[in-house]
Amino acid sequence: MGMLDDAKETAGEAVEQTRRAVQDGVDRAKDKADEIGADARAKKAEHEAESVHKRNEVKEDLRD
Repeated sequence: MGMLDDAKETAGEAVEQTRRAVQDGVDRAKDKADEIGADARAKKAEHEAESVHKRNEVKEDLRD
């Protein structure tokens, strides 16, 4: 029975390591998605700010 118990324990450890590896992969993917989303929002904000500045410049030129 000792051999069978060892095999069960080894299989259980392998399953746990696999579960942890999969969870780590999922966590990394979520982190990367969050990073990409944050970068996209930052770029959008930069473009909106640039648009407002240009629009204000044009309005100021028209006032002169």
